[in-house]
Parts: sequence; structure tokens; C-alpha cells
Amino acid sequence: MIRSLYDWTLSLARSPHALWALAFVAFLESSVFPVPPDVLMIPMILARPSRAFVIAGVATLASVLGGMAGYFIGYGMFESLGRPVLEFYGKQAHFDDFAVRYNDWGAWVVLFAGVTPFPYKVITILSGVTALSLPVFIVASIIARGLRFFLVAALLWRFGAPIRDFIERRLGLMFTLFMALLIGGFVAMRYL
Repeated sequence: MIRSLYDWTLSLARSPHALWALAFVAFLESSVFPVPPDVLMIPMILARPSRAFVIAGVATLASVLGGMAGYFIGYGMFESLGRPVLEFYGKQAHFDDFAVRYNDWGAWVVLFAGVTPFPYKVITILSGVTALSLPVFIVASIIARGLRFFLVAALLWRFGAPIRDFIERRLGLMFTLFMALLIGGFVAMRYL
């Protein structure tokens, strides 16, 4: 099933409506869809490098809006489904403690998930469940998704097809290492 979704998404890159398709996929990927927008972005940018940053802008905007949809999914469904279950099992206090800890680090978690291969949709929904500050969530999402998509666009714009393998195979690892070092540095500064 995932392979057929991937192939379908890739076929959209050749469509005359590719930019709209990218916006649609980026929006859905931030809350429910399993295929990342990079699958569309990469062939679109390779086909028209002069539009690399427009394509990245569309992906960023649609992804942040989709992230907000994920946030509201988490916020709305938790109240109607999650909270009653926690109360039934007497676990509401545990969740409240978790939510406070999550929200203390929420901006960093959103930044990490927004630029790494970690499923951003999980964090968008969790941010809504824990009622992370919506402005904090939006700003962190804009920074993270913008960094991710504009870096991919810049690399493809500058280096073209030869950088494609690096982006598809190793960029997620590089983002993960970068974010781990960045967060580790802030944690070290706080406790040293």
C-alpha cells in the first residue's frame, strides 16, 4: 500500500497541477498522510530549478497549515476520547505531568520533528493533545518546515541532480545529528 501511495505521489510531480498537488500532499503529510512532500518536491525542482524557492514556499506554507490541522485533531479528539479513558483508569494525573514536561520542551520537539525523518504528524497531534501554546507551535513549525524545505530546494537549485541521492538517503540523518547537537548544547548550557 505504501509503495502504491509513493508511486501515485510521484506521478503527481509530472502533472500540470503539480504545485497544487504538492500543497495537498504537504498539508496531509503533516497530519495523516504517510508519504513526505519531498517525493514531489525533488522531481519538481529538478524539472524547473528556477522555481525551487517557490516550490519550497508552497511546501512550507501547506505543511504548517496541515500541522495546525493535526494540532486541532489532537486537541479536539483528546477532549472527547482521550480524557475520559484516562479518567476511567485513574491516569489523568500522569497525563497532566507528561503534558507539563512536554510543553516545557514543546518548541524543541516541534523543531526536531519538523526537520528530521521523525513523523512530524505525530508531534502535531501530540502538541494539540497537550495543548502546547498554539503560537509557539506555529512559530516552531514555520522555522522547522521552512528550514527543511528551503534547504532541500537550495541544494537542488545549486547542485541539481547529483545531490538527489544525498537528499533522499542521508539528509534526514544529517538533520537528526544537527538537531541532537543543537538541543544537547542547550541542555548542557542549562545544567553546566
